[in-house]
Amino acid sequence: MPLAGKAMLLTSMDIDPAHEADFNRWYDREHLVERVAIEGFVEARRYVAHQGHPKYLCLYSTATFEVLDSPAYRAALMNPTEWSKTNLARFKNMIRTIARITISRGQGRGAALGIVRLRPTGNQDNLRAMIADKLDREKFDGIVSMHLIESDPRLSKPLTNDPPVGDPGAGDWFVLIDATSVSAASALTRRFTGPGALAEGTFVSTGTYNLMWDLSKSEIG
Repeated sequence: MPLAGKAMLLTSMDIDPAHEADFNRWYDREHLVERVAIEGFVEARRYVAHQGHPKYLCLYSTATFEVLDSPAYRAALMNPTEWSKTNLARFKNMIRTIARITISRGQGRGAALGIVRLRPTGNQDNLRAMIADKLDREKFDGIVSMHLIESDPRLSKPLTNDPPVGDPGAGDWFVLIDATSVSAASALTRRFTGPGALAEGTFVSTGTYNLMWDLSKSEIG
């Protein structure tokens, strides 16, 4: 598979403009490196929204799904730095998804990312096959790679104090589209949002994001 590893942690959040500079400094100088350094983490990519909500998005790939419920990862969650505590308390509209990478097509990473969030409502095998068909058609201009990640409802819980009661989105799926431009990513996300596009699922949201920077395990030694 072109995506490193077999599983993914997806986090997304808004931040008040008054705290945005400190938030970005924390993410860039401490948090991203801290997470990639955890045993079993492979790489991370950080994005900012071109059009979509929440504003910030980060994707962390792991060698196996079990890494995201491992003692090493739980220890990191339970022992945040003071800088982390300050910024985590400022998160708004947080999405935190622990997921399996079930489809991954193409090669490489794009400067832009299209994302489609959907909620399975029918036969998941049929929905997965339908998505695979959409991601396996004739090559689209500007599309680098395409992926499906499927959330684990038990582990996918926000770390902030404002999740909706019951969090109905804990089992949502996300289609990720790596592209060379926002326009190319948007063209493909629209294939998942039209009438009848998801016979076995419900469309939740879509967005496009620009890559800020990425980091692999090999780069931190």
